[in-house]
Amino acid sequence: MTLPHQQPIGIFDSGIGGLTVAAAINRLLPLESLVYFGDTAHLPYGDKSKELIADFSLQITRFLLEQKKCKAIVIACNTASAAAYEPLRDQYKGVIPVINVIDPMIEAVIADPEIQRLGIIATKTTVSSGVYQEKLTRRKPDLPFSAMATPLLASMIEEGFYDNSISQEVLKTYLSDPQLQGIDALVLACTHYPLIKKEIDQYYQGTVKLFDSAEVVAQKLAAILAKEQLLAQEASAANAFYVSDYTQAFEEATRIFFKSGVKLQKMTLQKGQ
Repeated sequence: MTLPHQQPIGIFDSGIGGLTVAAAINRLLPLESLVYFGDTAHLPYGDKSKELIADFSLQITRFLLEQKKCKAIVIACNTASAAAYEPLRDQYKGVIPVINVIDPMIEAVIADPEIQRLGIIATKTTVSSGVYQEKLTRRKPDLPFSAMATPLLASMIEEGFYDNSISQEVLKTYLSDPQLQGIDALVLACTHYPLIKKEIDQYYQGTVKLFDSAEVVAQKLAAILAKEQLLAQEASAANAFYVSDYTQAFEEATRIFFKSGVKLQKMTLQKGQ
């Protein structure tokens, strides 16, 4: 029987974005084994209803817990974190840790005393949920900020359009919007966006501090696993990668972050899984 601390960590996102978080966890916690689920059949999450995303997230979590016996769940998606974190946390309270990508980012932002004006870019669902706005207003009410939906970015990245002329033009259109003028820090509130972080930094010529969730969430997870005495004590099984629909772009992206031993497995989720 596998000891609890040697069980894998479950990570999920709508597609390739959460791989940025998974890779950061892999670097920080090399003894841990990861089970990653990319819900490619339903991407992008950013234009779906909160109820539908919560349903997808519950199905995936059941798969990760019941079939893959994961010891913790990381919702490596801002949209799913906004829509599904609270119901998942409440359902599995006292059973396993559930970590979202929003709260660690909020903590990182409010801990930085140098920020004078903050920008947030995210999917439509994340922005319309108001989760970043509510948490920032409550925890740092004197910090001016603007939250703007950037709906094309996640789909663009999923299709492999980044670090090229197309992505640069789309980014220029979004980042030049009046809502983001005068900012000195920008939250990349979608786990896809670290893949275009270099381009965003080039647009601002290094004058705007960029916050992405990968390293922040990895550190939060490590702290929680240590507190719960769930850190792996020796190398565990190989990482596993599942998708709800095979795409070549996903496989190519996976190999960028996890260079060897990547074998995609297709898993069709069903209600009541």
